[in-house]
Amino acid sequence: MTQFAGTTDTFDLSTLKESLDPVVWNLFPMDTYFTSNIDKVNVTNTQHQWVFDTLNAAANNKQIQGDDVTASTQGTTTRVSNYTQIARKVVVMSRTAQDANTVGGNALGREMMKKMKEYKRDVEFDVLGRQGCSAGATNTAAASAGVCAWIWGTGADVPGNTVYPSTGGTGGNTTGTTPSYASSVCSGQVDGTTSSSSVVLADITSAAELAWTDGGEPDVIIASSAQKKYIDQLSSLATRTADIGRADMLSIQGSANLIVTSFGTFKVVLSRYLNRTTTLIVQMDKWALGQLSAPKVVDLAKTGDADKKMIVGEYTLIARNPHSSAKIQGFKE
Repeated sequence: MTQFAGTTDTFDLSTLKESLDPVVWNLFPMDTYFTSNIDKVNVTNTQHQWVFDTLNAAANNKQIQGDDVTASTQGTTTRVSNYTQIARKVVVMSRTAQDANTVGGNALGREMMKKMKEYKRDVEFDVLGRQGCSAGATNTAAASAGVCAWIWGTGADVPGNTVYPSTGGTGGNTTGTTPSYASSVCSGQVDGTTSSSSVVLADITSAAELAWTDGGEPDVIIASSAQKKYIDQLSSLATRTADIGRADMLSIQGSANLIVTSFGTFKVVLSRYLNRTTTLIVQMDKWALGQLSAPKVVDLAKTGDADKKMIVGEYTLIARNPHSSAKIQGFKE
């Protein structure tokens, strides 16, 4: 068919208004589980210190009647520290951009909202990270050591609770290291060259046993998307049940959200921010976020026809007792 002669259609009009959705459809995932669920405490200096301790191993204890006592020097506690790290986000927006009619309303306010969310995600990324701590220096930023750096290797000077994936073969994933705390420094996690591997129940049980043996009571497994897929496929000791009513739709369950072992019952949490080489098994109440300065919005001096705002905070991770937790290190990225 053809158009009737003389018909005016949209291709002839210069007066058409654009069709623009008045809403900005955001994709802002904000699942910062670790920092949202650990304690927040105030610290008073850029180097924050704390002390942790453990009991001596249980031993046979029998004594002779009337025997005189002897004493030995008591084991000392462990004193460690971490440094505060400055995090910031900056927005500079011209007056014209603020006055213009934009989708989503207040352009400056919307950018500040985005930056605050980004700040929170950055903190989660660093707190769960592999980096070690550093005091910083002139023109060098200080760094706060992340969770992965605080859970040390079993062969470190102060042995920690690190397990290597058993699916990589004997010795296949032991090239990575996590040195212990020494000389006021918590060194970072170093990942070696590893073979293809995935988490299995035996790895989780072995890591949980290390923490349990030290007296810990870990309660949460934090895994990247790469390893959560394999956790979901665990079949050993797996029973999935769901309560449903007669009229309810039956759901297909393909996710493991709770793992029960002899060494603890663990909630399984998927993290967007944990590196793909590591799975954490943590006791949440033995970690805290120390804040020298809680995040706040600061108005910066105007130097032109624009407004400048900065979100800034300073924090450190406090590993109250790193022996309470464990990790599986050495998955292939």
